Amino acid sequence: MRAVPRELFIPDQIFVLNERNYLIPVHRREDPERWRAAVDADDAVVTQTAFDPAIPAEYRNAATGAGVEATSSSSAPRIVQRMLETLDLHTGSAVLEIGTGTGWNAALLSRLAGTENVPTVEIDPDLAEQARGKLRQTDCPVEVITGDGELGYPANAPYDRVICTAAVSVLPYSWVEQTRAGGVILAPWGPIHPDWPLCRLVVEEDGVVHGRFIAPSGFMPLRGQRPARFATQDAEERWKALGEPAISRYGVTVTPEGQTIWLDSPDNPITP
Repeated sequence: MRAVPRELFIPDQIFVLNERNYLIPVHRREDPERWRAAVDADDAVVTQTAFDPAIPAEYRNAATGAGVEATSSSSAPRIVQRMLETLDLHTGSAVLEIGTGTGWNAALLSRLAGTENVPTVEIDPDLAEQARGKLRQTDCPVEVITGDGELGYPANAPYDRVICTAAVSVLPYSWVEQTRAGGVILAPWGPIHPDWPLCRLVVEEDGVVHGRFIAPSGFMPLRGQRPARFATQDAEERWKALGEPAISRYGVTVTPEGQTIWLDSPDNPITP
């Protein structure tokens, strides 16, 4: 990770929480110390925001952060490192990234697997273009595709690894179809648990996928899978009703017909 510093991919304007827990803009030129502190911290850095559509217009204010929500961020370095280690990449590994964001993670992936082996898909055209520029500037000319990541990228399939940098609530089966048998899919999951855990799934010969949840993550959801407003609260209530089980006890099975979340064993489903 030292070979590709995160700061090279962070825009001059970022967003930080103020004393009211609202996201407010911080510009590198106007407040370099605060910008630097945020970028150097082992935490996510919010790089794009929008008004929450559920908040009435009269209560929105970009300057104070009222009604503002994060729409893209650079993940915490400790989480990025955990995900890269879990992928167990080698030179020549075919990797598909869903959710380019700033492009930093794609640059790290390309250093491990090779630039020509790592296409990355971003649904937001502005973010995709910014990432292309940053990747060129850092001599990591990864192919950035502007499109819906839920569809994957069949042009370069099959993949040895698929990594998603946004949380899913339903694993798109297109990712399974584009991953070779024995391949690994790594994705944050929400909201089945208060910590929106990271899940490592392995694709089997018959197209069935089994996975285990391995660690907390806390990623934003895929744009096409935005959860209901109280989904996280509901997930916490279900978790408490189950006796507050550890993340490692959760698992998931995915088939062409659908998915099932289970506890301890596939024989103990907790969702249909």
